[in-house]
Amino acid sequence: MKFPYTHTLKEIAEIIGTSYVGSDDFPVEGMNEIHVVTPGDIVFVDHPKYYDKALQSAATIVLINKEVACPDGKALLVSDDPFRDFNKLTRHFRPFVAAQASVSISAEIGEGTVIQPNCFIGNQVKIGKNCQIHANVAIYDHTIIGDNVIIHAGTVLGADAFYYKKRPEGFDQLLSGGRVIIEDNVGIGALCTIDRGVTGDTTIGAGTKIDNQVHVGHDTIIGKKCLIASQTGIAGCVVIEDEVTLWGQVGTTSGITIGAKAVVLGQTGVTKSIEGGKSYFGTPVEESREKLKQLANVKRIPELLNKNKE
Repeated sequence: MKFPYTHTLKEIAEIIGTSYVGSDDFPVEGMNEIHVVTPGDIVFVDHPKYYDKALQSAATIVLINKEVACPDGKALLVSDDPFRDFNKLTRHFRPFVAAQASVSISAEIGEGTVIQPNCFIGNQVKIGKNCQIHANVAIYDHTIIGDNVIIHAGTVLGADAFYYKKRPEGFDQLLSGGRVIIEDNVGIGALCTIDRGVTGDTTIGAGTKIDNQVHVGHDTIIGKKCLIASQTGIAGCVVIEDEVTLWGQVGTTSGITIGAKAVVLGQTGVTKSIEGGKSYFGTPVEESREKLKQLANVKRIPELLNKNKE
């Protein structure tokens, strides 16, 4: 998430009530999770195991729970609870604003787009030309939709990321201030849920077609001209490259990459990153030819046992 304008380190420290290491006028342009940070961004870290990763990331401001040696060209925001203060920044820069109508007056809707009854279109939403938004679709704030997009009934775009910190009193949610981006010529089936990014974007690439009852987690990037069949569940921070096919009831773990033109057969659990241009099956995932050979050999076990008895 980029801020509307560049702030100073001192200004950010005052917003969240922390001390800081760096010059008062050190520039702060935005905030992001570690996998998508760029120079000018704040990243937060609250465990020594991940200090080095955060300090060596592209982020130039580190929100951290201990004062440490600061690398050249970077600044620190020192907090007793970085998770809490990251949420404070999200509330400050992208607060929840209640809509005053089913279609927000700040929404932009392109020529030729049809919106069926009982839809909700949130604040700052942009929808392109010649789209079809069917009944009971909910499109949360800041979502961007391209041209010629079809979204079927009951789908939700922009729900919160499933991201929690366990505390003694229960689970504390990391607030979502990101967006959903739907590019041109995408088709989305009924009753799908596509979560927005925590601070970045969840993106569905041009020409991709998604079946009914598919879930896409926060900050996931799906490439162009992919096919995703019903009841597939894609975790957060996944990268699915162009022209991938995921058949029904595929599930993935978070933070992996599925290479271009890979085909993942139904009911596969994608437990690790996989190369493009191959077919996969099973849990844990393997190339489908090898997995099917293994299953054929399992069926032969009784026959082999009987031969040994003879």
